Amino acid sequence: MNETSEKRQIAWVIDLNKCIGCQTCSVACKVLWTREESEKAQWWCSVNTLPGKGTPKDWEGMGGGFDDAMAPKTGHQPTLADFGGGFDFNHEEVFFGGSAGKVHLEPQAPREGRWAMNWDEDQGAGEWPNSYYFYMPRMCNHCSKPACAQACPSGAMYKNDDGLVVRDEDICSGSRFCMEACPYKKIYFNYERHVGQHCIGCFPRIEKGVAPACVRQCPGRAIFTGWLSEDGPVKDLVMKHKVALPLHGEYGTSPNVYYIPPLSPHPLNEDMSINAEKARIPPEELEALFGPEVHDALATMQSEMDKVRDGGSSELMKTLIAYKWQELLGPFTADPADIIATG
Repeated sequence: MNETSEKRQIAWVIDLNKCIGCQTCSVACKVLWTREESEKAQWWCSVNTLPGKGTPKDWEGMGGGFDDAMAPKTGHQPTLADFGGGFDFNHEEVFFGGSAGKVHLEPQAPREGRWAMNWDEDQGAGEWPNSYYFYMPRMCNHCSKPACAQACPSGAMYKNDDGLVVRDEDICSGSRFCMEACPYKKIYFNYERHVGQHCIGCFPRIEKGVAPACVRQCPGRAIFTGWLSEDGPVKDLVMKHKVALPLHGEYGTSPNVYYIPPLSPHPLNEDMSINAEKARIPPEELEALFGPEVHDALATMQSEMDKVRDGGSSELMKTLIAYKWQELLGPFTADPADIIATG
């Protein structure tokens, strides 16, 4: 369990075996929170294909987090080009220019160096017939030890009583040190208002007992939320079964978004027989993301799946399947429509 000075800590668990890359969580978040013109390129929640460069481009090599003395490390400050997106498209040329189908809709930005939130979607790695990829939703990790908040010179970023990392935009100085210190690079800069912005965990919804938009809108039932200290799927998956792991825990920020690592089919030999000794997703790649604990997590899941296939019962599998979608919401089961209707 992550140590935190707050009264309680909200957390997410994302099952990468159930994420279908539909971007519903991304769009739900964007429609709710980033509708201003100055926020076009902001995707507080994004779903990237792994292996891949992600967003911002090559974010895993941009640094940040804490040094050995637990001081925030200065990393690369992502630029608008690194994040990509917010393009102007050639609508006039395509729809009104008499192109007769010879011109396709595309961004007007130069082709060289062009990037966007899901630019490398579905590319993955490997060669036929053993190519592979998986999807990874990413958002602010609402870390128990947020390097972004420690690096903020104005005190605009802080942990609230629910364990969320939030920002007071009225006192944000626009220094962007938070962007440099965040190792996950999920803080954006609003160039019109000169303030940093990021996922706020849907705290206005949380305060009304409504689950975050990414959780409630996921059609694959892939995202759980809840308090780490209270009984429920989130606590069980993280602490009891130990199959939900943080992303890049070596950064030292104690993130509170956890992932169920992806299982994968066996690769095929040259004669198209199955190589049952290996997994198609290289274990070393998963270890680089989730640490050495990923091997035990995968072994636990495989063991529980085998138990069910043999006619047994598995508490872990029942939790992950989430037969009732309300199980994903933790204590935040209020219907947002009811909140809107009653004010």
